[in-house]
Amino acid sequence: MGRVEGKVALVTGAASGIGLAAAKLLLDEGAKVVLTDRDNSRSESALAALGHHASYRGLDVTREDEWIAVTDAVVAEFGHIDILLNSAGMALLKDIEATTLEEWRALMAVNLDGTFLGCKHAVRVMKDRGGGSIVNMSSVAGLIGSGNLAAYSASKGGVRLLTKSVALHCARKGYNIRCNSVHPSFVETPMLRSMIAGARDPLKMETNYRQAAPLGRLAQPIEIARTILFLASDESAFTTGAELVVDGGLTAA
Repeated sequence: MGRVEGKVALVTGAASGIGLAAAKLLLDEGAKVVLTDRDNSRSESALAALGHHASYRGLDVTREDEWIAVTDAVVAEFGHIDILLNSAGMALLKDIEATTLEEWRALMAVNLDGTFLGCKHAVRVMKDRGGGSIVNMSSVAGLIGSGNLAAYSASKGGVRLLTKSVALHCARKGYNIRCNSVHPSFVETPMLRSMIAGARDPLKMETNYRQAAPLGRLAQPIEIARTILFLASDESAFTTGAELVVDGGLTAA
């Protein structure tokens, strides 16, 4: 207990899935956590489940004015931000021929633009504090190709290399801000459930996803959250620009 005691964490996409699991674990380990999401109704439910130690602010990660407002408000309330988890994301189960330009742009705006803006404004406030940890959610789809995830794979590959660029910039500037990415495979989340439900053969798709990892099952959000906690804590003080893969062995094959 207490691995992030006294730290202030800002978590995007915190209303469900990995973001919610990470927010709960950070709270349990002593951090003050500010949940953000653009779905206010889901966020109210998440906040109620987490209790009075967490707070919530609405945030559309694609809008820079909202990023500025939220980061400045958190600093005004708590004095600083020590941890940013860029967890907000969306998926699109379509290949290159089926993906429209509008769908491509909408997904990139959330997954890649949102991560860019989060990193940019976290660095802005963290460098004055003297350091911090940024954790960006990527995916195994950002490491290996997938024929039916054209936009998603491209966005997560972008998050992977953006992370390394931010890490190098901050290290060379002496900001003491670390930036790392986490790369899960298939995780039991509402987003994955939505993808499966929209497939032509949901049962077959779920079976394929479960069998994709050599461990033979889907990951649970808490298993990804534990990796996030390590990167958020001082235990990973010499880790920056890294990509931590949590995939049940999928990319080892």
